[in-house]
Amino acid sequence: MQLLCPKCLVLQRRVTELETRLEQVTAQLEETRRAGKRQAAPFSKGEPKPQPKKPGRKPGADYGTKKHRPPPPPDRIDEIHNAPLPDVCPDCGGPIGESHVEQQFQVEIPRRPIYRQFNIHVGKCCSCQRRVQGRHPLQTSDALGAAASQLGPDAQATAVDLNKNAGLSHGKVAQVLDNLFGISLSRGGSAHIILRAGRRCEPVYQAICQSIRRSEWTVPDETGWRIGGTLGWLHTLVGPAATAYVIDPTRSHTPAERILGLDYAGVMVHDGWSVYDRFQEARHQQCNQHILRRCDEILETAQRGAVRFPRRVAELLRQGLALRDRYVLGEVSNHGLAVARGRLQSTLEQLVFPTKTNPINERLAQHLWNHITEFFTFLYVDGLDATNWRAEQAMRFGVILRKVWGGNRTWDGARAQQVLMSVWRTCWQRGRIALDFLSSILRRKCVPIALPP
Repeated sequence: MQLLCPKCLVLQRRVTELETRLEQVTAQLEETRRAGKRQAAPFSKGEPKPQPKKPGRKPGADYGTKKHRPPPPPDRIDEIHNAPLPDVCPDCGGPIGESHVEQQFQVEIPRRPIYRQFNIHVGKCCSCQRRVQGRHPLQTSDALGAAASQLGPDAQATAVDLNKNAGLSHGKVAQVLDNLFGISLSRGGSAHIILRAGRRCEPVYQAICQSIRRSEWTVPDETGWRIGGTLGWLHTLVGPAATAYVIDPTRSHTPAERILGLDYAGVMVHDGWSVYDRFQEARHQQCNQHILRRCDEILETAQRGAVRFPRRVAELLRQGLALRDRYVLGEVSNHGLAVARGRLQSTLEQLVFPTKTNPINERLAQHLWNHITEFFTFLYVDGLDATNWRAEQAMRFGVILRKVWGGNRTWDGARAQQVLMSVWRTCWQRGRIALDFLSSILRRKCVPIALPP
């Protein structure tokens, strides 16, 4: 057996460590690639847990409030049916004596469509000879002749809800209306309803944008979109009481600048995308969760002393979140909050400023230094979020639709998409049923610039 010199032994151990590390990194890379494809297909998420949690609610006091469907009030009962006893016992054939009557309730959907006929009275002005016709509150259009047979406002709003909220394609929207209600509709008819509803809601969309422009804070975000097979971007801006979506061919600052204006002076909660730095009049809150996730990714591959910096950054951010929670609970006074947040800010600056020998840590430190005053803004503004979770949730609304049918075929469809998505999300924020709101909009001859109440 040939003996190796001490230096060769050190090199051999080093090679063994690097080979082991390479295998781990390769496995992590493969898992990351597979995870990226799970959005479109049910790929395996790995081995199941050896001792998974028992499904269902926890017994005892942790069960929570027990719910059941309450019976309808007496004035809501439309039909009453009797379920009489059989003549004889189904088991032995003996006579049956009735003791009492119990009640059971059902709520059912109407399967028969309602066909309305409007007798439109037409006349002429005796002064200017202009043609005038009447209009009923349930009408959605003044069209006559070949376009006189139409879908009612509730049916049109249902088609929009199925397409923009439930994510059904135009073909499936037509199929659902036919199967459930016996209403015949073509794919083109469904698309026409969407475009018309988008045009009708344009004034409401403008009011939504104005509401966000006047809001004290806003949370922007963006994701990929498709228009006619070409790459585009779906932008969102979330305010306290409204959400606006914008479909744009670029990922630039243009959509946010068009809605907010570069002179926006509120607070912007966002990720580290440099485009939002153009809003110099605004206060900024960088998403803490993005930095925490970035620190966790660095710690997965960091070795030896390289783990100290990301670990310390994550600790400071979590200390800030814990400080906010204690302040909300009343455990920290206003003076204590001011002292603690000043110490956190000073510690972060001292941690980030020195040059890091590890290039990955240096890139993170450079990003932190560029936004050094924007990580603890939520400790200065009451009620402000430390993450951009509101925009992430609002963006999920569009991501699910993108997975189902990929995007829009035309820019007219994209315009209707952003308008109707904004209306639907804003109604959800305000606790309003979007289907009812759109139905009321379709029945109006002139749509005022007003948000859902």
